[in-house]
Amino acid sequence: MARLKQLWSSFLVLAVVVIGARAVPITYLESAVAKGAVCLDGSAPAYHFDKGSGSGANNWIVHMEGGGWCTDIATCVQRKSTMKGSSKLMNKDFGFSGILGGKQSTNPDFYNWNRIKVRYCDGSSFTGDIEAVDPTNKLFFRGARVWRAVIDDLMAKGMSNAQNAILSGCSAGALAAILHCDQFKSILPKTAKVKCVSDAGYFIHGKDITGGSYIQSYYAKVVATHGSAKSLPVSCTSSMKPELCFFPQYVAQTLQTPLFVINAAFDSWQIKNVLAPTSVDKSKAWKTCKLDLKKCTAAQLQTVQGYRDQVLAALAPVRSDTTSGLFLDSCHAHCQGGSAATWSGDGGPTVANTKMAKAVGDWFFERSTFQNIDCSSLNCNPTCPAVSTED
Repeated sequence: MARLKQLWSSFLVLAVVVIGARAVPITYLESAVAKGAVCLDGSAPAYHFDKGSGSGANNWIVHMEGGGWCTDIATCVQRKSTMKGSSKLMNKDFGFSGILGGKQSTNPDFYNWNRIKVRYCDGSSFTGDIEAVDPTNKLFFRGARVWRAVIDDLMAKGMSNAQNAILSGCSAGALAAILHCDQFKSILPKTAKVKCVSDAGYFIHGKDITGGSYIQSYYAKVVATHGSAKSLPVSCTSSMKPELCFFPQYVAQTLQTPLFVINAAFDSWQIKNVLAPTSVDKSKAWKTCKLDLKKCTAAQLQTVQGYRDQVLAALAPVRSDTTSGLFLDSCHAHCQGGSAATWSGDGGPTVANTKMAKAVGDWFFERSTFQNIDCSSLNCNPTCPAVSTED
């Protein structure tokens, strides 16, 4: 097993070199353990830090890793024996590319910033906080503490002098970026320009194929299991059930910090888990369709197309906010800003003849506004990657 891990680690390092991404070593935040800020298995939080230089020395981008959620004791016990629940099992190096890339040619606005990848090991989008630890399952629900411990450590390492800062993430990490956005701004210097970027984290309070909302009951379980309610934005929980405040469309209504949303109108994770979750697809009619849209019936494709209407409705708070940005493409993808190819290269989508790297950069530095919605039908954009990307 040790030999297998060594080979896998070597492969990861080789892979990041081959694809041109910079391999950044892991940092274990051992000091956080005493504060109870730990992964599901009790191990120390971890992140990867590529230091800024030159004009970017006082600029910071904190990017949170994604990877779904665990909803109960059983799924969290399974998760704690993976790198999504234990820092002991994480790869020691991480390839920085896309929005975290260190090359000016592929990431012109942020390449020389302090760039941090926060590893995801709590299963709650960094919102859990339960003091008690059951001696039987030995699970620690401390995601909110992990987030704060990492931020405090980065503040001590220079982020307290930030001039510009972005809190971003992919998927469950992008949801975390939205949920913690205002708090992040409140921690940083009042003189800093602070904004947030969500890549595939705008999970909607959508209707599934039965007309119900399976995703609401799913998030309710996450919130209950992890004790997330007290870590969610009070501006939302003061007027709504806590599980509803896991949906960006409600958080965005009272968000004070500028937010940029990168999302696919036909997000591959949402099609599989919000529109047609396995638990409500009793006849398994959607089993092959949701994995490969080419195998959908005409009626199913019409339902998928209709999901875009739900997405557009949910984006209303973003679209009505002049400080917000929106890059909504018509791809069947999930997490599109993590590689140089999709972030700024020829392999990535364009909306309004613009790559997402330029759209986000222009929005952050206020060179121009960017709120653009792609053509309306599935596969209408020829620049969409042939294969969807997952975190």
